[in-house]
Amino acid sequence: MVHLRVKRSVKLPVKKTILKNAAQLTLEAGSAPTSSDLSIVIGDDALLERLNKQYRHIPTSTDVLSFPSNELDPDSRALYLGDVVISLARAQEGATRGGHPLQDELQLLVIHGILHLLGYDHLDVAEKTKMQAVQEDILHQLGINLENTL
Repeated sequence: MVHLRVKRSVKLPVKKTILKNAAQLTLEAGSAPTSSDLSIVIGDDALLERLNKQYRHIPTSTDVLSFPSNELDPDSRALYLGDVVISLARAQEGATRGGHPLQDELQLLVIHGILHLLGYDHLDVAEKTKMQAVQEDILHQLGINLENTL
């Protein structure tokens, strides 16, 4: 199950169902266990800057952060994959820079963040190529065509 929270400091300009659909396709493409949970938080730049500084020791904001958990819920027995936190302001900047709708950028960030929860990364060329292929396939399923998405 995908939990989507929007911090009170931002107003989400797209329907939550669009982002949940992108999340569900990503879970399916990444072969996530059927009974798995994750949370997506849409916040402001200050939140991402705080988290980036606290957990990565980088004192600036970023567009998306992933916090893998992979813990089993003792009650439901569902695997909690972790949290994806997205900066709405950085998503808007990315959409403007890329010349595409904010909705597309937010879906890209949801996909990217969840792929990190599922173990994908882009630290070397082989990993980047693999992650980018999966990401592009999911975007294609959503009818989104973006270039240079990593």
